[in-house]
Amino acid sequence: MTTTPRWLDEREQRAWRGYNQLHRRLSKVLGQQLTRDSGLSAADYELLVPLSEATDGQLRARDLARMVEWEKSRLSHHLKRMEQRGLVGRVDCPTDARGAFLVLTDAGRRAIEGAAPQHVETVRENFIDLLSETEIEVVTAMSERLLARLEKTSPPASACGDDDEVLVEV
Repeated sequence: MTTTPRWLDEREQRAWRGYNQLHRRLSKVLGQQLTRDSGLSAADYELLVPLSEATDGQLRARDLARMVEWEKSRLSHHLKRMEQRGLVGRVDCPTDARGAFLVLTDAGRRAIEGAAPQHVETVRENFIDLLSETEIEVVTAMSERLLARLEKTSPPASACGDDDEVLVEV
């Protein structure tokens, strides 16, 4: 059965294309600011945030992969580079001989703590401060509704199986 595509009208195209352009440009501005001011990439920051917020600054690799919705190979390669730079380390899991915890090193903690103030200021300058209180509520409600729909129709693929661990060479 062939169905006729439901093409976007002009108003819908403006909304969709505007969102895509906003996402690309905002990501670019934020990534450039991070690199310029802290030497961290946007990917470094994305991984350091959950580690810095985790109990004892450590997470199982598979949990971090789920949080950031990265593929196993991408996460493994990036973590290896971060480990070589001294931002993260790995410790064996005491309850699972096959598993390991990723740990935020002292250098990693200094890096995220040094980068965060200017990064959040850039987020404010280029997003939050440009919106009214009502617009912030609308963006929040819209994001939560769309993410809930995506979760139902296309849940994030597990980057690792329950028993698989992201490999990070030490």
